[in-house]
Amino acid sequence: MEFLTGLFEDPTFWVAVGTTIFVVVLIVLKVPAMLARMLDARADAIRAELNEAKRLREEAEALMREYLAKTANAEGEAAAIVAAAKVESERMIAEARTQLAQQIERRAAMAEQKIAQAEAEAIADVRAAATEAATAAAGEIIRAKMNESKGDALIDASIRDLRTKLH
Repeated sequence: MEFLTGLFEDPTFWVAVGTTIFVVVLIVLKVPAMLARMLDARADAIRAELNEAKRLREEAEALMREYLAKTANAEGEAAAIVAAAKVESERMIAEARTQLAQQIERRAAMAEQKIAQAEAEAIADVRAAATEAATAAAGEIIRAKMNESKGDALIDASIRDLRTKLH
């Protein structure tokens, strides 16, 4: 018994007993299975988070590709709009130049017509003035040189000429 007495006094024995009881309690309470389930649950949660992260990454990449394509399309559309605007502005400039040239031609033609009309009126006025002056001068000359007997003879001669010219 001395062996057993010394054994009960040895702290290593009690550590071994405590450890054995602890291991038995763990096994009886199924702690290793519970730990395994907890670790499996944690692993499943981590796996689910990783899958979710992978899915989100794929969605983000798809969105990025889509936006890059839209950006490229938008740049192409913007370039097409700018090119169309340039063509339209060049067309409008050409139209404006053509209309301006036509308007200038019309105004020049109208000015030429007004000048020609003014010249014609001036010539007519000069002719009318010259005719009036010539008539007045002829009247003065005739009055100065014509007497009554010469006038009667001239009228008689005109009446005779008229009879021959009318028949």
